[in-house]
Amino acid sequence: MRREFILAGVLVLLSCDTSVADLIYRPINPSFGGEPFNSAHLLNLATAQKQFKEHEESSSSQSTSERFIAMLQSRLYSSLAGQVADAIFGEDAQPSGTIVFDNQQITFINTGTQIQMTVTDFSTGKVTNITIPTLSTE
Repeated sequence: MRREFILAGVLVLLSCDTSVADLIYRPINPSFGGEPFNSAHLLNLATAQKQFKEHEESSSSQSTSERFIAMLQSRLYSSLAGQVADAIFGEDAQPSGTIVFDNQQITFINTGTQIQMTVTDFSTGKVTNITIPTLSTE
């Protein structure tokens, strides 16, 4: 019985097409003969990984209370952003308004075809204008 299994295995191996098992190495990195258009993509990946590692190292040096405060602040800003979005886009959307928090002011005007937002950072004096097209419900 064992001899029959071995014979069957040998027959299967002999009947296999060897061209399916051919492996061809093609380098990705242009420094090693790969596609020259990959360089920007590979550089972006390396930069992203480096930034992630730097962030991981800096966050590990924070104390527990510092991490908690940072997480709480992030949640509060997220909630505030949700409230601003509801004031602009929600069911009871306002045609215009001004929202002030911290050192920032957000002013918006809904013209019917677009929403014009101005974000002013009083600490730096930087003003950012954002125009958001609105969808027509007609």
